[in-house]
Amino acid sequence: MDNTALHTVEAQIRDQAAAYCESGKVPGYVAGVHHAGQQTVVAHGVANAATGAPMLDDTGFLFGSVTKVLTTTLVLRQVDRGLLDLDTPVVTYLPGFALDSPGAADKILVRHLISHTNGIDADLYFPDAKGRDALKTYVDGLASGCGTLFEPGEQLSYSNGGMIVAGRLLEVVTGLPFPDLLAREIYASVGMTHSSTSAEQAILRSTAVGHFLDPETMSARPTNMFTLPDTWGPAGGTPIGTVADLLAFGRTHLAGGVSPSGTRVLSAESTALMRQVSYDMGTPNTPPLGLGWVLYPFGDTTVLAMSGASPGGVSILCVVPEHDLVFAAYGNQPGAIMLHDQLLRWLLSEHLGVPIPRLVTEPERDVDLTPYVGTYRSNQLRVDVSVVDGQLEERTTYEPADGSQERIFTEFAGGMTSGPPQRYVPIRPGLFAPAGYPLETFDGYLRLLLVSYHDIRDGQARFRNAGGRLTRRA
Repeated sequence: MDNTALHTVEAQIRDQAAAYCESGKVPGYVAGVHHAGQQTVVAHGVANAATGAPMLDDTGFLFGSVTKVLTTTLVLRQVDRGLLDLDTPVVTYLPGFALDSPGAADKILVRHLISHTNGIDADLYFPDAKGRDALKTYVDGLASGCGTLFEPGEQLSYSNGGMIVAGRLLEVVTGLPFPDLLAREIYASVGMTHSSTSAEQAILRSTAVGHFLDPETMSARPTNMFTLPDTWGPAGGTPIGTVADLLAFGRTHLAGGVSPSGTRVLSAESTALMRQVSYDMGTPNTPPLGLGWVLYPFGDTTVLAMSGASPGGVSILCVVPEHDLVFAAYGNQPGAIMLHDQLLRWLLSEHLGVPIPRLVTEPERDVDLTPYVGTYRSNQLRVDVSVVDGQLEERTTYEPADGSQERIFTEFAGGMTSGPPQRYVPIRPGLFAPAGYPLETFDGYLRLLLVSYHDIRDGQARFRNAGGRLTRRA
């Protein structure tokens, strides 16, 4: 990429970030692009609305679920060393691993943990523990509080629990606490010089905090909870770093596992394995999954991606191998995912010249809605689906298991424990779009807003899929 193209990218990010921030949608935003040997990072707005601290090029932020790609890389490093085998049952390494369904954990292989095909029903399980035994506490608690959504390998459901079990597995086979392993084998090897594994480390440098929209003042207020508990570290609860650090990690995957400094972080074979399709649900709202990476198809171009929610913020990391490009960004309000999507689509279509085909065409009329009506559940989540005025209406309710988890989830969600009813229009049998959105909204990253239903038996759908997460008919 020549300097003229770099300046165009920089100007586009600056203009779009400024417009988005100044419209009041997000207090601060930072984004970076590495393409063909050139790199730029742009920041705008404030990192903390309470203090007025500016968002800077090197401001740190919570990675959120982008951490899952780092955790998967750590697992594959141990596979490269012969310490782990992807097709070995997890209980071989973690004999105490169990779920509340007898024998269910015994069927889960190591690869199921990092391909989101494990079926562990623990997506909103938030045990509050700190320190060296946090992940052990999490895994021990699964036996009495969490069951399964499906048989391992039978379906795909985005899995925080799978990644946390993988983190505990890493601790056992390496003898190192997960934060130490992450710092030593990813941060140090990749050259992520400004990344940390805890709030205590991050407070020593410029770090952004998340925000939520205050319904009374309609202004952004800082979150009351900076990070999720230590138990969520491997799924994205605690790691913190900068856009430049994420770009370095993305470049490592572009280069077949070799970091920008020349360090071999992962074998070429394992790096390639992470990009291969592990499971494909065959529905537009859930792209195929590799190991760690979500494989977004934009026509013939595949974008390796992962976004990451944190309390009041959202990050994203995208790698485009065919075009030698990495895009990373963070906004400190949940709605920043819209700006992530806008910039990714601009980079693909305008900067790289990648055609972005329509993912969803005109809605189909006369779709029978009765197979989808009912109540669907997963860990502490209930979704009631009915038909209203020829559309599906969903009412989602959080049902906390105890006071501690209610407190954590409520803070993570900015005070909400249930959402307003959402109407969906049928696109085709089994696929629905939220009412009121132009259909081109779903051509990019925001295809995750679509909802699908699967495995119809005796005239009733068995699973509902929203954002890649399954709920099962009650």
